[in-house]
Amino acid sequence: MNPNPNTASVSTPVPAPSTSAPEVQHVPVLPSADLLRGQKVVAIDHNGSLYRLQTTRQGKLILTK
Repeated sequence: MNPNPNTASVSTPVPAPSTSAPEVQHVPVLPSADLLRGQKVVAIDHNGSLYRLQTTRQGKLILTK
């Protein structure tokens, strides 16, 4: 069940970092528009550090500390 209705219900398989039998973990996919909410720059607080997520004129994303 998806607790946030604004997040995508699609998940992307990502191989588990292991040398044993390969397992696949499903990672939730969040559209960048949901993170940016119409802004060109947003701040992300992660473990007490502030990061900056910004979009470029070419439509690419840059994450800086």
